[in-house]
Amino acid sequence: MNDLTIRYYDKNAEKFYADTINADMSKCRDRFLKWIKQGKKILDAGCGSGRDVLAFLEAGYEVEAFDASLEMCRIASEITGIHVSCLRFEDLTGQEQYDGIWACASLLHVKQEDLPDVLIRLYRLLKKDGFLYASFKYGEGERLKEDRYFHDLTEDTCRELMETAGLTIIEVFITHDVRNGRERDRWLNVIAQK
Repeated sequence: MNDLTIRYYDKNAEKFYADTINADMSKCRDRFLKWIKQGKKILDAGCGSGRDVLAFLEAGYEVEAFDASLEMCRIASEITGIHVSCLRFEDLTGQEQYDGIWACASLLHVKQEDLPDVLIRLYRLLKKDGFLYASFKYGEGERLKEDRYFHDLTEDTCRELMETAGLTIIEVFITHDVRNGRERDRWLNVIAQK
């Protein structure tokens, strides 16, 4: 993740929290959680406001979380009551620690040339038969918007990236943005298994 994007979230953390904390991601979470038994361990990778961390905790899962923005980590820690680490995807290390990894609207900030390596790092962190959920803005190519870097994907580019990392696609599906006024924005969602 580039420094410009991280600075954007540090500077706009309170606004981002207000805009996203009540966004209803339950349909995507439910599709992900049907593969993961209650009580198992989930990593929220790029957790933002902590909205989904809170939902996973309330559903009875063991949860760890990180974000690249120090301010987002502070807010997420406050609302969830757990320590949220300040990390970039590129800094991830370790093997076979999680039954599921949730990367909601976070991997889209990883540069195109860095994403294959990051996906391999996530693959290694998953336990055998573990599951990854990720979402990207639907489209093609790289762009800057409001000082944030985005890497958009289509079904084909997503499949290729996941399979190259060794992940097996369970499903790829398109959703519309759940935030007010953004309903026209489309998201590419993927669930893949180690």
